[in-house]
Amino acid sequence: MRNTPINYEIVKRKIEESKLTNVGKASIREIKKLVDEIEKETGERYIRMEMGIPGLPPAKVGVEAEIAALKRGVAAIYPDIQGIPELKEEASRFVKLFLNVDVDPEGCVPTVGSMQGSFAAFVTINRMYKEKDTVLFIDPGFPVHKQQLNVLGHKWESFDVYDYRGGKLRGKLEEVLKKGNITAILYSNPNNPSWICFTEEELKIIGEMANKYNVIVLEDLAYVAMDFRKDLYTPGKPPYQATVAHYTDNYILFISSSKAFSYAGQRIGMMIISDALYHKTYPDLKRFYDTDRFGYSMIFGTVYALSAGVTHSAQHALAAMYKAANDGEFNFVEEVKDYGEKAKIMKKLFTDNGFYIVYDKDVDEPIADGFYFTFAYPGLTGEELLKELLFYGISAITLAITGSSRTEGIRACVSLVQRNQFPDLEYRLKKFHEDHPVNA
Repeated sequence: MRNTPINYEIVKRKIEESKLTNVGKASIREIKKLVDEIEKETGERYIRMEMGIPGLPPAKVGVEAEIAALKRGVAAIYPDIQGIPELKEEASRFVKLFLNVDVDPEGCVPTVGSMQGSFAAFVTINRMYKEKDTVLFIDPGFPVHKQQLNVLGHKWESFDVYDYRGGKLRGKLEEVLKKGNITAILYSNPNNPSWICFTEEELKIIGEMANKYNVIVLEDLAYVAMDFRKDLYTPGKPPYQATVAHYTDNYILFISSSKAFSYAGQRIGMMIISDALYHKTYPDLKRFYDTDRFGYSMIFGTVYALSAGVTHSAQHALAAMYKAANDGEFNFVEEVKDYGEKAKIMKKLFTDNGFYIVYDKDVDEPIADGFYFTFAYPGLTGEELLKELLFYGISAITLAITGSSRTEGIRACVSLVQRNQFPDLEYRLKKFHEDHPVNA
């Protein structure tokens, strides 16, 4: 029996009881369930880094607006499928003030979290052309997006962008897109799991390639304005959140309320469809919809089929949060800067104990401190490292399930790690380093 911070025999038994063929390839939710069970039996608290969920209280302005809406009786009324007018107006303002992009409120559509938005986009976009049927992921990325396509029976391709930063991205995109089968390109920015952020040069390349090959860019802004290297909260003034929308009209943006506003539990996000795309017609859509108009098919065809509207009270909450941010009364960026501060401390604890950061650069600039970071340990694969860390009271997920080519890596989310756990984290990392000496 080994002397590890968490009882070795219990952890070993719980892994066996989980029936997971390979813990290193387990999904986020599977890791969560396993660690929940270990914590319950041992009474030991883990350093929980597997789940990308907020660790801060929900935005007060949203909570108060939602309570007020419920008291007015909105729970008894179906919301409009396209969204309540005040939310659509404030979402349009938000996109203008924080991204410097003009979008008509008509194309600002609430969804049951950005995940419903991406699912609806996959369904609709992959029916626009008879001859196109594949989504391209610029990885690493959120594993559930691929799961959505697998459930739909749709095709996808991917590549790890870290090998193609800067001008190299053009050649790689050209290589993939010239085959003529790609309907859409999806990526997150800032990126989950690596926290890399695309440069303006890279976004311009993506936009130009989307125009050249008539491909829709699906830009996941789950962490909008959370590149803490810049102050992205000054409504209507630069710097703005970087976006491909400055370089193409072929885009849909997904703006989550989960991280920036800590409003994950109410499951509401916004799908922002460019004006040009919203009104564009695609004859092949009529194979599945009553119209060939993209925006109408998306809302009254696909979104309506998935849910008869987004929770009414949550729409009022998000409208209030957007309005407060737009009016300069709610600095949501300042509220979430704690994530970046914690990441800086935690990364040093790891690197001081033999670990190294996997995705460490944005082209030639050090990566930002933010919601996620990635790490590895010499001599171990990501799968081996994840399993071994469980015995030391540390949980995370491997980069292998994110489409990363860095299979030695692990993704860490800082949100649920409390500052009072830093001494425990330091002790466990030191013990790990002692038990796994690195050969010089």
